[in-house]
Amino acid sequence: MKYTQLGKSGLMVSRICLGMMSYGTSKWRPWVLDEKESRPHIQRAIELGINFFDTADMYSLGVSEEVTGRALKDFASRDQVVIATKVFFPMTDRPNDGGLSCKHIMEAVENSLRRLGTDYIDLYQIHRWDYNTPIDETLEALHDLVRSGKVRYIGASSMYAYQFTRALYLADLKGWTRFVSMQNHYNLLYREEEREMNKFCVEEGVGLIPWSPLARGFLAGNRTREDFGSTKRAQTDDYAQNMYYADNDFEIVEALKQVAEKIGVQPAQVAIAWLLQRAGVVAPIIGATKLEHLEASVASLEIVLDTADIEQLEAAYIPHPILGHD
Repeated sequence: MKYTQLGKSGLMVSRICLGMMSYGTSKWRPWVLDEKESRPHIQRAIELGINFFDTADMYSLGVSEEVTGRALKDFASRDQVVIATKVFFPMTDRPNDGGLSCKHIMEAVENSLRRLGTDYIDLYQIHRWDYNTPIDETLEALHDLVRSGKVRYIGASSMYAYQFTRALYLADLKGWTRFVSMQNHYNLLYREEEREMNKFCVEEGVGLIPWSPLARGFLAGNRTREDFGSTKRAQTDDYAQNMYYADNDFEIVEALKQVAEKIGVQPAQVAIAWLLQRAGVVAPIIGATKLEHLEASVASLEIVLDTADIEQLEAAYIPHPILGHD
């Protein structure tokens, strides 16, 4: 395993982050692994040297945090792992049970701490931009959590670059805690973040931890135009079905397969290796429901793509509408 700093913070994280959305309860999504099935994946991740685990309060409506907390307590020491979770999406339909108001953040962090079974969260992230709450209110609440010791670092997720610029400016102006990471939608099929967000984060020393580095499994190369693919997730993941599956996406996958065959590795490994070589990318957040997929993701750290490989992978890309900010 390789480790690096998260942005310009002093926090050292593995270059592969294990996304915990796949672990929780199948009652939430049919492709999610229940706790008993999840634990071997988390244990194997630790054995492989992964120390960075990303979940969210809304994953399996809290069960993902519970599964994450229990497994990490059993398989690792608290001081050796970096636990990241997120707040924003509503857990119920009750007023104030969502968004980024001070009220919701303060209540949500207590619930996350309880579910995770820990006294502090290493990286607490806003899961999206809240158009109904002034960003000043959100930033001050997050700053208070850091000052209280309940949170060590704060991060952000998918939003427009102008919004993130404003948030960092206000934090500096007010002397509040700054975001150290940006968890954005970035992969071979969706590269709109290269226009502004990625460049801005590099200049500001904010680490990129892209979500959906394999485009919800699309870049594994097993999706089809006719029926979305044979896996349970491919057939039931309507979010992915609405984001990908354009003709151009399949052209990129064909190029991906060609490069993978030339190198002698799997298409998914090439997709991760491409991300790892992008400026500012610290750790792609990979999801794995099979142990061999987890191990293959870690093995992608050893793949170095040359200029010709990268040009071939990127050649077919065309501009996309904004995807993933909602």
